[in-house]
Amino acid sequence: MENVQAIKQRFGIIGNDPKLNRALEKAIQVSPTDISVLVTGESGVGKESVPKIIHALSHRKHAKYIAVNCGAIPEGTIDSELFGHEKGSFTGATQTRSGYFEVADGGTIFLDEVGELPMHTQVRLLRVLENGEFLKVGSSKTQKTNVRIVAATNMNMLEAINKGKFREDLYYRLSTVDIHLPPLRERQEDIHLLFRKFASDFGQKYKMPTIRLQEDAMQLLLKHRWPGNIRQLRNVAEQISVLEKERNISLTTLNNYLPRTVDTNLPAIIEPRQKEGDFSNEREILYKVLFDMKADLNDLKKLTLELLQSSDTTKVQEDNQSLIKKIYGDNGDSFEEEAPAIEALPIHEADVPQAQPVQVEDRYHFAEEIQEEETLSLQEKEIELIKKSLDRNRGKRKAAASELGISERTLYRKIKQYDLK
Repeated sequence: MENVQAIKQRFGIIGNDPKLNRALEKAIQVSPTDISVLVTGESGVGKESVPKIIHALSHRKHAKYIAVNCGAIPEGTIDSELFGHEKGSFTGATQTRSGYFEVADGGTIFLDEVGELPMHTQVRLLRVLENGEFLKVGSSKTQKTNVRIVAATNMNMLEAINKGKFREDLYYRLSTVDIHLPPLRERQEDIHLLFRKFASDFGQKYKMPTIRLQEDAMQLLLKHRWPGNIRQLRNVAEQISVLEKERNISLTTLNNYLPRTVDTNLPAIIEPRQKEGDFSNEREILYKVLFDMKADLNDLKKLTLELLQSSDTTKVQEDNQSLIKKIYGDNGDSFEEEAPAIEALPIHEADVPQAQPVQVEDRYHFAEEIQEEETLSLQEKEIELIKKSLDRNRGKRKAAASELGISERTLYRKIKQYDLK
């Protein structure tokens, strides 16, 4: 069995990253078997190299190897492409056709972008994986095939399963062995090696001197996130090789070939993608402010009730000094200082009406009134938001619903509920 270094030289794989080496080791180890393999990784990381390695090192190496891009075949014809069809099975089927699973019998089929397969095709593929049987489109005769399946995807398969876009049983059949290829930004030491290799190749191809990077340009190359991975790096090297007359590439020149939207691979906080019906950022801020106001109002209600029930206002002020400062700001101090002056006024007891004790029912009624006012306030804010959004979008409900972060159906219900025109 060949080692990792020999496989790199044979298949032109560049890099010494431990994660890359581990992926190649797993490919070498599973190649003599017939178990299914799922290759995962972002777009452009070179997933197509793994099934070639597996086929070349397997006992099927002298049989056919067929690579199928599942995402590039129209949904209406993919069953015919994979499993074949009988004459007259659909409009345009003028003759019987053999599918890839029949043609590649005894060999290997690489299903690239397998996550794009429609559900009805997934059912057919599951049957092939379970017992090696399939049916041509328009035929009732079961056929057998002996094919090794290697699949690849850049999708999050567990997320696709949760959304009902991919069958869970098929996923576990395909991923008997999972080989993950790391993105280029996690292989920082390999970036310059790859760029030099591409620059050399394109220099020979176009019969031009090989481009070289200045030190600051090389640092920029390493810091870039490379969302398109190796494919993007190769394209950048080719563009510079063809377009630049000066072969010593500066930081400014290299920067002209990199996207403006992503600059570095520095750590960044990525917010989870909002689902339909979630609040937008502006609404979240607004409601947070409203809820904070509600909490302050509840504290104020509590203080007011204590003042109504207590004759010792000095003690109440001392116990609630922090609350008074929070509500009144710096004026809270003057509130406390002015209290003695008020007590010193010559007030006759007969002139002061006797305070009636606050009954429990009155306190509940008082709280209910305030709660009702808060509810009305939130409702008014919601009505105001809906009106403004409809005005900005010229009455288009779909656009307004999208801006508000709610479904169009919910917006329609709100318009009807609040009798908005």
